[in-house]
Amino acid sequence: EDPVGNGHEEKENNPFAEYMWMENEEDFNRQVEEELQEQEFLDRCFQEMLEEEDQDWFIPARDLPQGMGQLQQQLHGLSMGDGHGSEDILSKSNLNPDAKEFVPGVKY
Repeated sequence: EDPVGNGHEEKENNPFAEYMWMENEEDFNRQVEEELQEQEFLDRCFQEMLEEEDQDWFIPARDLPQGMGQLQQQLHGLSMGDGHGSEDILSKSNLNPDAKEFVPGVKY
């Protein structure tokens, strides 16, 4: 049972057993190459999908003309008045102040 100088037991039938994997090396290489190509294809598709998604989104910094940024800031700075106007709106309102609060999806 002692191994001989080449690292194999004398009783071993095939002295080349540890090299038998090389018999299918081409198939293995082809399979790995196909998997790599498939992964590369999936990566390209995913990148294209992200680029299409970016094009569909409205990004003000990118999609508005140059002067529009200042206009947008001015619009955000506007308020509905000094507070007295809201009382005026409420006095002219024809909504029922005693009505239940509207909750979407709930039927009364």
